[in-house]
Amino acid sequence: MNNKQRWMGGAVLLGGGVLLAALLLKGQDEIHQNRVQSPERASEAEQNKGSGAAGLTVDVETEKRLLEEQKRAREKAVAEQEARAADFLAMQQQAEADAARKAAEEYAALNARRTEQQSSDNIPPELIEDDQAKQKRLAEEKLAAQKKLEQKKQQQSESAAAQKAADEKRKAEEKRKAEEKQKAEDKRKAEEKQKAEDKRKAEEKQKAEEKRKAEEKQRAEEKRKAEEAKKKAEAEKARELLENGDKQWMVQVALAANEANADALASKLKAKGFKVTKSPTSKGVRIMVGPSKNREAADAARKKITNDASLNMKSAWVIEWVPLDKR
Repeated sequence: MNNKQRWMGGAVLLGGGVLLAALLLKGQDEIHQNRVQSPERASEAEQNKGSGAAGLTVDVETEKRLLEEQKRAREKAVAEQEARAADFLAMQQQAEADAARKAAEEYAALNARRTEQQSSDNIPPELIEDDQAKQKRLAEEKLAAQKKLEQKKQQQSESAAAQKAADEKRKAEEKRKAEEKQKAEDKRKAEEKQKAEDKRKAEEKQKAEEKRKAEEKQRAEEKRKAEEAKKKAEAEKARELLENGDKQWMVQVALAANEANADALASKLKAKGFKVTKSPTSKGVRIMVGPSKNREAADAARKKITNDASLNMKSAWVIEWVPLDKR
């Protein structure tokens, strides 16, 4: 079985070598053909350029650009072939390594079965070394897998912790924004309520002021009407008394500025035997002598007063007078 596996490995190596050689030969052939065709194309370009002088128009720059593009395409194709050859070589080496490892594993398994029947002294040292290498490789793979698993768990844990922290931060930010929004809304409502309250108070104050002004105006109007009515009634009463009431004739001798002056003048007249009457007015206190039943008697009293030098009342005159209690 071991010989068969070695034969298969050799066949694989031989086939890979043949394929690699074919690829390399093909690439070299293409490179050679491209190099051979380049001078020919250059000569064709020169011929085209010469023929252009005879009447044919050829764009030299376009031709150069096409040549450059063809050159780059050839180089790219060669690079791709070389890359494919390298990939195939790597695959070939990997296949050889896998075949060798598989053969060693099968041989080790076969040898392990044989050890059940014979002593371990008959086992070749190279197989023991292969088994040790296998165990070492398996241990290293297990350790690497364990480390990778631990790293993955740690990354997941860190990612979960970061996600949790991000979620908590986002929730805190959303809560803060919601609180700020609620505060702003409460503030806006409070301001609107305060504005409405201020507006209501202002309207009530304005209504009260308008009502007060209207009442004052109404009272002033009523007072004015009452005063006008009173004045009208007094004027009507005075007119009635003057026309139809008891008239008395008085001699007005002076108009005192105040009550003291009026008393002084009244004392002088009373000392002369005259009957004195005082009547307050808006301009002062009126001093009169009388009353007399007729004008002639009143005029005689006036003359007596004006002729008395001690009284010094030259401006006395006769008036028709109605007492206040009869007005």
